[in-house]
Amino acid sequence: MIKSLWNDEAGVILSAELVLISTILVLGMIVGLVELQTAVVTELGDLATSFGKLDQSFNTAGFRSVDGLHQKARTFGAGVLDTADSCDCDAIAIVCGDGGEKK
Repeated sequence: MIKSLWNDEAGVILSAELVLISTILVLGMIVGLVELQTAVVTELGDLATSFGKLDQSFNTAGFRSVDGLHQKARTFGAGVLDTADSCDCDAIAIVCGDGGEKK
């Protein structure tokens, strides 16, 4: 029985077919991974741009509490003004098209 199973050639995939199928699968996987990388880099660029557009300025007023002529408590105000830096909101295109493409 084992010898007849060993000599049976029905349903055998030839090596050329196996190489062709594996080549198509590998090329498809490479294209898919490149598209995935492009999508991730684009989304991270959008996230960096949104972080750059955040305004971190704030201002808090102080207050004081008095009892007659005596001061009971006092807090001072604070504030920060966030000015635009040179690297804020830079739209840097990391993924570019081919220079030879015409649209």
